[in-house]
Amino acid sequence: MKPVYKEFKNDEEVVNAVNSLKTQGVHEDNIYVITHDDDRTNRVADNADANTVGVSETGLGTSIKNVFRKKGDELRAKFEELGFSHEEAELLEDKLDQGQIILAIKDAPATITL
Repeated sequence: MKPVYKEFKNDEEVVNAVNSLKTQGVHEDNIYVITHDDDRTNRVADNADANTVGVSETGLGTSIKNVFRKKGDELRAKFEELGFSHEEAELLEDKLDQGQIILAIKDAPATITL
């Protein structure tokens, strides 16, 4: 199943959206927060009780490659590992460059609303 996403401008909106998704039956293991800054990503994910894209999602090989990649390349790789196409990953990484927060849902039921 293709992942879905929504972009947000502030942390509080993400927390509210994650809580709403959980009440709609989306399992928390399928909810990911991605920002351009690792500290912000971890902070928002912790506050929202959501996931970040880590080794378990990308695999060890991609995680090791990410250490040596530029930030944009690393973020695009993370989006692709979640199931987004290369073109979608580029678009989403551009949104992160603009300060947006991306909330991505893997295996989202067709009935969810973001």
